[in-house]
Amino acid sequence: METLEWFCKSDADVKIKMSQVKQVGLLAAGCQPWNKDVCAASGDRFAYCATLAIYIYQLDHRYNEFKLRAIMSEHKKTITAISWCPHNAEVFASASADNLLIIWNVAEQKAVARLDNTKGIPSSLSWCWNANDSMAFVSHRGPLYVWAISGPDSGVTVHKDAHSFLSDICLFRWHPVKKGKVVFGHTDGSLSIFQPGSKNQKHVLRPEALEGTDEEDPVTALEWDPLSTDYLLVANLHNGIRLVDSESLCCITTFSFPSAAASVQCLAWVPSAPGMFITGDSQVGVLRIWNVSRSTPLDNFKLKKTGFHALHVLHSPPAKKSFNTISPTKNHYTSSTSEAVPPPTLSQNQAFSLPPGHAVCCFMDGGVGLYDMGSKKWDFLRDLGHVETIFDCKFKPDDPNLLATASFDGTIKVWDINTLTAVYTSPGNEGVVYSLSWAPGKALGGDLNCIAGATSRNGAFIWDVKKGKMITRFNEHGKNGIFCIAWSHKDSKRIATCSGDGFCIIRTIDGKLLHKYKHPAAVFGCDWSQNNKDMIATGCEDKNVRVYYLATSSDQPLKVFTGHTAKVFHVRWSPLREGILCSGSDDGSVRIWDYTQDACINVLSGHTAPVRGLMWNTEVPYLLTSGSWDYSIRVWDTRDGTCLDTVYDHGADVYGLTCHPSRPFTMASCSRDSTVRLWSLTPLIAPLLVNILTDHSWDDIIGNTDRAMVPGAAPLLCGKVSRDIKQELDKLTGDLSTKKLRWFSECFSPPGGSHNLWNLVAVINGQDDSLLPQSYGQDLMHMKHLIRFKTSEAQELTIVKMSKFGGGIGAPSKEERLKGAAEIHLRLGQIQRYCELMVELGEWDKALSVAPGVSLKYWKKLMQRRADQLMQEGNDDVIPYCVATGDVKKLVNFFMCRGQLKEALLVAQGACEGNIHVPQTSSANNNASTDNDDMEAYNGLLHSVCKELAEWYFQDGRAVLAACCHLAVDNTELAMATLIRGNELELAVYAGKVLGELAAPATHYVLELLARKYMTTATCFPSVANRDLACQLLQMIPDNEILLAKLCAFYPGSTAEIDELHERCGLPSLEECKDLAESAEGEGDVFNAVKYHLLSPEPDKALPIGMTFVKEQLTGSEWTVDSIYPVLDLLGYIRTDRLVLSKCSEHRNELLILCGYIGALLAISRQYISIVPALYEYTSQLLKRREVAVPLQIEQLSVELEAWRACMQSVVKGSVEPSYSPPSEAQREAYAQLLSRITEQPHMGLQGPDYVTGSNLPSHSEVQISCFTGVRIQGPVFFLEDGKSAISLNDALMWAKVNPFSPLGTGVRINPF
Repeated sequence: METLEWFCKSDADVKIKMSQVKQVGLLAAGCQPWNKDVCAASGDRFAYCATLAIYIYQLDHRYNEFKLRAIMSEHKKTITAISWCPHNAEVFASASADNLLIIWNVAEQKAVARLDNTKGIPSSLSWCWNANDSMAFVSHRGPLYVWAISGPDSGVTVHKDAHSFLSDICLFRWHPVKKGKVVFGHTDGSLSIFQPGSKNQKHVLRPEALEGTDEEDPVTALEWDPLSTDYLLVANLHNGIRLVDSESLCCITTFSFPSAAASVQCLAWVPSAPGMFITGDSQVGVLRIWNVSRSTPLDNFKLKKTGFHALHVLHSPPAKKSFNTISPTKNHYTSSTSEAVPPPTLSQNQAFSLPPGHAVCCFMDGGVGLYDMGSKKWDFLRDLGHVETIFDCKFKPDDPNLLATASFDGTIKVWDINTLTAVYTSPGNEGVVYSLSWAPGKALGGDLNCIAGATSRNGAFIWDVKKGKMITRFNEHGKNGIFCIAWSHKDSKRIATCSGDGFCIIRTIDGKLLHKYKHPAAVFGCDWSQNNKDMIATGCEDKNVRVYYLATSSDQPLKVFTGHTAKVFHVRWSPLREGILCSGSDDGSVRIWDYTQDACINVLSGHTAPVRGLMWNTEVPYLLTSGSWDYSIRVWDTRDGTCLDTVYDHGADVYGLTCHPSRPFTMASCSRDSTVRLWSLTPLIAPLLVNILTDHSWDDIIGNTDRAMVPGAAPLLCGKVSRDIKQELDKLTGDLSTKKLRWFSECFSPPGGSHNLWNLVAVINGQDDSLLPQSYGQDLMHMKHLIRFKTSEAQELTIVKMSKFGGGIGAPSKEERLKGAAEIHLRLGQIQRYCELMVELGEWDKALSVAPGVSLKYWKKLMQRRADQLMQEGNDDVIPYCVATGDVKKLVNFFMCRGQLKEALLVAQGACEGNIHVPQTSSANNNASTDNDDMEAYNGLLHSVCKELAEWYFQDGRAVLAACCHLAVDNTELAMATLIRGNELELAVYAGKVLGELAAPATHYVLELLARKYMTTATCFPSVANRDLACQLLQMIPDNEILLAKLCAFYPGSTAEIDELHERCGLPSLEECKDLAESAEGEGDVFNAVKYHLLSPEPDKALPIGMTFVKEQLTGSEWTVDSIYPVLDLLGYIRTDRLVLSKCSEHRNELLILCGYIGALLAISRQYISIVPALYEYTSQLLKRREVAVPLQIEQLSVELEAWRACMQSVVKGSVEPSYSPPSEAQREAYAQLLSRITEQPHMGLQGPDYVTGSNLPSHSEVQISCFTGVRIQGPVFFLEDGKSAISLNDALMWAKVNPFSPLGTGVRINPF
């Protein structure tokens, strides 16, 4: 009875596993600037190190862009070096300051070997080229250790010569070809060279200028020449770069820089161009290109204002892909030679063309990027990430899209959480910034753009974000560390700080001291009451929480709360319940205190390490979130102290938690792993969303805190945002549902497109353009607006003068702005504006080459202007020209091949609006029909580009933006399908309801999925409420009789409860159903017999009738899925407690096997490629293990699966793959036979795999292996009912859509929705 034991387990065990908190965004860290070998690359991956974590990016070949694939964070101390294995692209090594070495397998994302005691901190490491599995590492003074990782001689040995150095080692490099040869670079500027069979050379080849002195000039870079055995490039910080011969010990070339101020920080050979190398300057981000045959650089590019830190060239540049989705056949209109353009002839100084190659560039400010040297552009740039622990994060009070973070690296940064990029950074150099506080809404005369920061040694400061400078400093605590700073919400003139000196000090913003509260030990946290402007609470090292009242002159606390058994860190007042506050402590607990009762009213236990982050929800009064040094975030129901969910995605201590009141269910967290992560808490209050959708009374949506705090009561909204929405709605007349659904949806949805989606829904519903918000032009726009908005953007770029304070980080120069404007005009087909701007920039050849696209007359005029100018200069350059042909298709393809889908979209829309023409060379009769054909073709092109862009967003885990792409071209069907495939069910049903008829079929399908979610949920809400929610959802669907019958059939309750439900759903009573079942059976009406038996007091009677029918069908040769699915689907809703009875075991096994098999066929028809093999395997296993008589053979199943695999491979891979073998004739026939059975027409656009938001975000959660594939699960995990077996949430969703029963074969239904 394997089944029964699962069933008897309490639901509590199961519900804990399904994570309710969804990770929806991640701000990656930057690259640390303190150690040398902190970036590495291999094949199509590159890696860089923050202080405690290694970030690995991998090329997505389809879109030709690098995406974050993994974060490795086993190291607890600063990572000092990483090195990629030269002969195995899956393996690399890392070392850290706690004397630890780790060997990683990148594909499996796990550590495969560790060396714990490296006898000194490894400052540099490198794989031994001569031995497969050996790793060499060295600390600053040596000696060189060699670690044989595996094999008979595994262990650590000391290199027999490389020790007893006279100067510290900066870095070392093995020779890639010459076995055992190794070079060391020292801080005194010298090199040491060792090779077997030759004399050791210690401390040789110091730069000449240093000879005879004891000055230091550290070696900053060392690389062997890949084309020779003896040559070596060496860079010294002050004495520049030399090419030296390691045999004769002489210097061959000394390279000279354009300015004496330039110093080299890093260098790298370019493998694709022999003799070429690149260097990065240490003061400014200048990349220089060199060839060993010339002593001066061939070219210099300034890539960034800050200096370089490290450089690495990728060996195989990303291959440009060809997009064949647009035109599968070759264009017949081009002549066979039209593609072949002769290479340009080069004048002398251009003989060195730029090498095609990609350089991984790391900068001193933590910026890291991938620079395409051939096309001189960034393929990827992660600018301004924090490189160290982030201690605090807070949203800007008047802007939920701006988040500030404070870090150990001495800076505060402000992020746009929609684009996940940094928009401002503080000047830095503050020591450690522990805490920050935004100016409240009405501070400093209404100027909100200030942040107060607290530091470890420089006191506190106020930073004006827009002006980019510090405007005030507070030094009352001297050199003591300030752990917390809090700007009063109610009285914007007051700022509190608390410090290691034992004082909590309150002063005005202009520095006048108001109060100085002395504590017996260090004070770590303080928080102003949200209800009383004169009340502040503190957390102290003496384990106590204190409350002070500022309106009295006393410096004694009003209340002291004792109870914690270790130091108290943060304290937080509840925003919704007066007098309630919580505190987090090093004892691992969170305590809730009631100020009015002088008592601790709850202790929340669960964390296994000190608690740091604390956050009350601003709408649901009982929800509290805490973050801890145990790496987890927990969400609590403070009414009874239960932990509702725990997430482990951070790789280290969690310090800060915050949310913005206008987006109360989007939380940001920050951690010692140097990332900021964004979370959606909406699933915790999902029933509320249904209440709003099904037009419940306001009492079921908004309430007071007393009602909400009743233990077990369903969640209610009690905060300002929900009240504001209700007040706004109360002012309006007419149909409010659209506004109500939109406003609540935007309040519940995380950033990342819901606002954009609602704007597009409004446009499709015919809303007046004047009502569109200002930000509309920055989002994905509806096609009818695209050209208009982009033209005005181009005009703004042309006119806009630099703002008084510069435009934020790296503000563009006038030239850059004009270039930007010109680029936009060009894409919009506004060629004359482009030409004039190019002339203004002095780029005549660009202007002339496209001028004929305006008119030949204009081109001649431009030629004359240029000619006049050239005559004056006496310059006889040949003037290049080419014709603007108007070949939209080629242009679109060009952009798409480079993965620049948004650019392609602009061009295609420009063509659709008739802005891009083929120039008329002769006055041929220009008939309208060709124009119409063109327009139709352009329209088709536009739709396919939108589809491709949508797919790009979807594959990036951003289903909402993908849906926006479809809405932009009025494709509501695909937009809805995309939301469903991304499991954004609530958003889909809200939007679908507003779109009305356009989206009706999809909306009904979503309502059905949501009803399933509440029918089979084991959550903390009483099931009667859930049952009623499911019922209300189904009642919104027309023709819902069968759906309601399934709900009633599945509901386990007493006879009276079930009869009541039948009545509510308009179905006959249990007894009446029994009679109806018998008469249907007598008439041979199988479907109704099954239906009414399921609704009768003896539902198990339905099983034999239904199974006999299905098996009979299957024995015939003509059956299709459509002929048997309705009955099977109905049987799937039999009550679980009946299905698992031993008397039903035979029929149960038959039902599970056939649901598995039909599920596999449905999965094939819906293109759920990842679960088809799992469904076939499941069916085969059940057939093997259980005694059943079904018309299915295991052999037949394996033939079908192999045929599907072979034919799928021919579609996906084509004949390009070397290992590819085409399907055999028998396989083709078997597959054709299979397809003939599947007549199901899925809802339009629902073909293709499900991919939920956050599927691509690396998590640090305990690594789960999928029981379908045996491979690590990327993205959210779904646990099956045994609490151990896991599959990815994406696979679980697809499985549930084609087979209602759990993959464990227990007969329990699966509910991942």
